[in-house]
Amino acid sequence: MKTLFGTKASPSAVHGSLLLLRVGVSALMLTHGWPKVAKIMAGDMAFGDPIGIGSTPSLILATIAEFLGSVLLIFGFQTRAAALILAINMLVITIFAHGSDPFSKKEMPLLYFLIYLTIFFVGPGKYSVDGQANKTWPG
Repeated sequence: MKTLFGTKASPSAVHGSLLLLRVGVSALMLTHGWPKVAKIMAGDMAFGDPIGIGSTPSLILATIAEFLGSVLLIFGFQTRAAALILAINMLVITIFAHGSDPFSKKEMPLLYFLIYLTIFFVGPGKYSVDGQANKTWPG
């Protein structure tokens, strides 16, 4: 029991947890990104314009972040760039799209933001394309 509730994590547990976090959050975000891909493929460009660049560019940027960014995170490829793009997307949603909404509408994008920010700073772990290309991980 001491090992299970101890404060020291093994390197394999850290890397496995990073894999679980990356894949889990990305799979959940794909449920938001895929409908946007389908919307674009159907030719429906109606979308909000939270930052004043137009609805079509807003839809394209959100789709790139939520779909392509999630796919990149699943594989752990260009992880920090993908996590940063997704974190910025979540801030835009929180501040601009839901700026006047109650906290309950802002809570989910804020949680995603914190997860993406964590992945940005910590990196993908060794169970990733980036981690295999960069064999500097301890353990």
